[in-house]
Amino acid sequence: MIVGTAEITLYAPWVHSLKEKRMVVKSILDKVQNRFNVSAAETDMQDVHQTAVLGFACAAGTVSQADSIIDHVLDFIEKNTEAEITNIAREIR
Repeated sequence: MIVGTAEITLYAPWVHSLKEKRMVVKSILDKVQNRFNVSAAETDMQDVHQTAVLGFACAAGTVSQADSIIDHVLDFIEKNTEAEITNIAREIR
């Protein structure tokens, strides 16, 4: 079994409260989990209004399949949010 993980940092300058941030993060996480069947959570900076760090993990049979799933998740997030992606960390084990 191969496990693929990604941690993505998003910057949303229009967010001015944790409630607004929670709405943005929850929307992204729900869409990604339903569409790609991956585990997803906000993993860091929960108390910072304009920055969100989201973690994703998938299990696959091959390295290329895990890499492809992570690619699709990252591409989906990039196309479906107005937030700026400031950092991406990926790992395949």
